[in-house]
Amino acid sequence: MHRLARVVALSLLALPNAASAQTYPAKPIRLVVGFPQGGPNEILGRLAAGWLSQRLGQPVNVDNIGGQSGNPATHEVVKAAPDGYTLLLVGPANAISGSNPNLPFVFLRDIELIGGITREALVLVVHPSVKAQNTKELIALVRSPDAKLRMASTGVGSSPHLSGELFKSMTGLTLPVVHYQGGGPALKAMIAGEAEVMFEPMSASIEPVRTGKLRALAVSTSTRSAALPDLPVVADAVPGYEASAVTGLGAPRGTPPDVIAGLNAAMNAAFTDDAMKRKLADTGGEPLPGTPADFAALMKAETEKWGKVVKSAQGK
Repeated sequence: MHRLARVVALSLLALPNAASAQTYPAKPIRLVVGFPQGGPNEILGRLAAGWLSQRLGQPVNVDNIGGQSGNPATHEVVKAAPDGYTLLLVGPANAISGSNPNLPFVFLRDIELIGGITREALVLVVHPSVKAQNTKELIALVRSPDAKLRMASTGVGSSPHLSGELFKSMTGLTLPVVHYQGGGPALKAMIAGEAEVMFEPMSASIEPVRTGKLRALAVSTSTRSAALPDLPVVADAVPGYEASAVTGLGAPRGTPPDVIAGLNAAMNAAFTDDAMKRKLADTGGEPLPGTPADFAALMKAETEKWGKVVKSAQGK
């Protein structure tokens, strides 16, 4: 009887987790995106929200909280109840700011990582008025005495900003940076000719490139992209250069493990669905299936990499 009583007691202890797994989600979910509408984070956030809504049977509503490279959005999620009803679209800005000691949170400590969505190349794009047809010609043009080119950024510390800083550091170029509040405003400025050079994630830049509003010179990854296979890589002109934008989902620290596991399973299912695979392929990103631990390890490595670039940029 003693053994039976112990089994019953253990079963009762497991009931809260079992109940939460069976009832979650019981109401709409909020997905916080740290940038304004129109940029790559918005595009991938709405794809993820649409899929999760369909898969979980509850609305997943995107809430854009722009500014300061996504840090206010991350802080909003850090402060939220750890119940699975407030999620964060994790992006490269989180890895870039992850080593910043002045923030009111520590990203890798305070956010439970659920799983990846995509790793995508950034595209080195120029305004059509720029005469350079490839990366080497762009470098030569920037170095010319009469060059007046400006580089657009989606915000201080964002992936486009730091990808540009890495490019400048490795080439020794002097290229003024114009910061905008997110990918949407930066792309509009590029198309209008307010800035002439930009590194922008492929999910946002691919359409203006295909329609001729911007000219693509190269992709930032170490290998060519299947979405724009004719484009060379930046490393052909700048050996060793590599940058990419990793996107996924996170939740407040302390979110129940069964909720994290359920959301992870829902996201991984997207990578086997033909319609979602086509939508993700259209963004130019490489799918990132895997466990929460896989995504946590990847974000740790990204945080360490970009922390070094930030220190280098600050030291100038």
